[in-house]
Amino acid sequence: MASETASHFRLRLRRDSNAVIAWFREMWTRRWFRILGYLAGAGLLAILLLWVAFARNLPSVDQLRDYQPPLPTMVRDAEGKPVHSYARERRVQLEYAEYPQLLVRAYLAAEDRTFFEHGGIDYPGIVTAIITNLTNSGRPVGASTITQQVAKNLLLTNEVSYTRKIREAILAKRIEAALTKEQILELYLNEIPLGRRSFGVQAAARAYFDKDVDQLALHEMAFLAILPKAPETYGRARNAGKAMTRRNFVLSEMYRNGWITAAQRDAAQAQPLGLTNSGNTAIAQVGGYYMEEVRRQLIDQFGETPEDGPLSVYGGGLWVRTAYDGKMQQATTNALRRGLIRYDAGKGWSGPIATIEADGQWQSRLASSFIGIDYDQWRIAAVLSKSASAARIGFANGDTGSLPASAAQLGYRKSGGPAFSALRPGDLIAVRATAPGVYQLKNIPEVSGGMVVESPHSGRIYAMQGGFDVRLSPFNRATQAERQPGSTIKPFVYAAALDNGMTPATMIVDGPFCVYQGARFGNKCFRNFGGSAGSGEHTMRWGLEQSRNLMTVRTASQIGMEPIVETIQTMGIGKHEPYLSTALGAGSTTVEKITNAYAMLANHGRELKPRLIDYAQDRRGKVIFPKNWRPCQGCNMKDWDGKPMPRFAKTGKQLMDPMTAYQVVHMLEGVVQRGTAVRLRDLGVPLFGKTGTTSGPKDVWFVGGSPDVIAGVYIGFDQPRNMGGYAQGGSLAAPIFKEFFQGSLMDAPPVPFTAPKGIRMVRIDRQSGRRVYGSWPGTDPKAAIIWEAFKPESEPRRTIREDEIKPIKTQKRSNGPAQKGSSGRTDTDFLDDRGGII
Repeated sequence: MASETASHFRLRLRRDSNAVIAWFREMWTRRWFRILGYLAGAGLLAILLLWVAFARNLPSVDQLRDYQPPLPTMVRDAEGKPVHSYARERRVQLEYAEYPQLLVRAYLAAEDRTFFEHGGIDYPGIVTAIITNLTNSGRPVGASTITQQVAKNLLLTNEVSYTRKIREAILAKRIEAALTKEQILELYLNEIPLGRRSFGVQAAARAYFDKDVDQLALHEMAFLAILPKAPETYGRARNAGKAMTRRNFVLSEMYRNGWITAAQRDAAQAQPLGLTNSGNTAIAQVGGYYMEEVRRQLIDQFGETPEDGPLSVYGGGLWVRTAYDGKMQQATTNALRRGLIRYDAGKGWSGPIATIEADGQWQSRLASSFIGIDYDQWRIAAVLSKSASAARIGFANGDTGSLPASAAQLGYRKSGGPAFSALRPGDLIAVRATAPGVYQLKNIPEVSGGMVVESPHSGRIYAMQGGFDVRLSPFNRATQAERQPGSTIKPFVYAAALDNGMTPATMIVDGPFCVYQGARFGNKCFRNFGGSAGSGEHTMRWGLEQSRNLMTVRTASQIGMEPIVETIQTMGIGKHEPYLSTALGAGSTTVEKITNAYAMLANHGRELKPRLIDYAQDRRGKVIFPKNWRPCQGCNMKDWDGKPMPRFAKTGKQLMDPMTAYQVVHMLEGVVQRGTAVRLRDLGVPLFGKTGTTSGPKDVWFVGGSPDVIAGVYIGFDQPRNMGGYAQGGSLAAPIFKEFFQGSLMDAPPVPFTAPKGIRMVRIDRQSGRRVYGSWPGTDPKAAIIWEAFKPESEPRRTIREDEIKPIKTQKRSNGPAQKGSSGRTDTDFLDDRGGII
């Protein structure tokens, strides 16, 4: 039976197969069946060709799961407040849950009402669009769903063609299969272009209303929802009518879908657009030389654009914490600008800032020049035309005004005539309003300079100003300008001397000093400032306080230039040649470098690295710079655990003997109390510092500060030239520091400089350097007896001789006229400045 069953089963299969084949042959003889077969084959072939033509090389949808849009870099100040951003596009990335549901529904009403129902393609909408396009010869219209828009924006191009629409539809189906509806909406709301260089709804909310998405009113949500259709049309003030019509349509659609009530619709439709032109005020956008220097450093570290890497400045979404102090920066900017204006006052008009073509495109030319200014309501204007009585001027925003000839009577430096006569159409000038539509000519100082403010505890740079305005000149004179430091180098000359056996009380001759330079050059004779030949023997302290060149160069000759240039290089000032003129500031350095060197003096000789950036994080919060960054353990505890508070360990190498560094600082306190920076004494707080004036004079300096803040400033022409014989560090640079200090630090409690372990404070006679017994220093800065700092076993020896115990009586100084040939000065006068190369 088994055998018969198996045989029967095989016979049955063979019979069925033959029956199917026979049936197919029989049906193929019929015409209508053959037509259906051909159509089916053609359909399969079409699907194959469609895949080859459109779907084969489409981008992978998988990249959307971990999609990282290009985001701007955000900069925070020392307190963590956002103050600047580096962006060529406005972008802010939010999670779907952070968007208000009413805002999401506004976009669904405007763009894709059935988004949560379809599978990525709106087939009825496609049919409608095809019919419209067949009957319309204009720009093709589409029926893109939100999913299709995501595909276009993130994976395809903006090409207007049916080919792109087919590829878009295929990708939309794939996206729907790979992502949830919420994920698709999140991508859409974060990436949709909405005008004003805004990508994403949060960025647009800031650009159009200066609000975050959770602060938007209903009518504002509806306006943002109309922007995907035509952002450059609806976002312009001249098209407010079209925008209102479209916005009110979206509000009606929201009501029709049951998402808002009739009362909400009517109230929102009655509202004006309410657009703002103020931009994003949530970020101060302080800009300036400080932020430009931060940008340079970030670009060097991470690259500029997304093509340079995933952490680029203009695409990586970095969060950067800086040492920026807004109050100090404002004080620094104001002090330097006013100092430049004071020096430049009375010298006349220096000429146009730049020139452009004064044609019909003047506004765009002026705007694209990126020249601007933010000082005292000054504005940059272009001269458009000129008559005998006034010039017509225009601004980058399209406004125009009048510059009367009477308001431009500054003398033109090149010709001597009035500035108005020298004005030509196309000149870019600085002006200030005196009445509505009427302006007065202002002058940008021709002289420039740089200033840096630094912490002597950490090297953090609180403030930086590299010129009058970064939009007038991006060259940062605080970090890029190599200038001769003049007498600001002298503290390091004396530091080398202190390390080689001398003390602040060592007597040094202030007298003629010449060096034989060979048969060709003969003798090189040095001079003090003002040309004096010297005033006898004085202490090292006095020589530094009064910035005596002859005493400095004699000291350098005595100990040799090798240890001096080694000290200068070790302190990061620069690599200088071992010539005697180097001891008077003949080398070159930057404001940043020498300010950091003074900060290390105040830091007891310990190494500091000047830095603007504390740390940088990627978009997910991971610290990526500096590479050796470590969090402070226990610093952010909610409650005190009873253990000692966290303390930062000292970092950096010991570059100078801490006792030597303190001795120099202690002597530099005398520069403020009775020396070349005496005008700072009335600030009434412990300060140290040194003025400097280079030969010419071409540059004037002041570097110094308090135990907590060090600042350095110089003034000079970009192409060095004589500033005038009256120009001195004490009279031009020190007042800038004083104004900075008054504007930012006068409220801080005074802090004294602290001495390191081992320093011995000894009473000495200020003039002779001898040790004093039985008398005590007074409060008068010019008192005969002072406290002096000595290293162990270096202080003046004890004595029983009466003439060495009692202080020397100071000779009464004459206030009579100077002797002939002294240029109106005497060696005993406390000059504002006596430094530099002579």
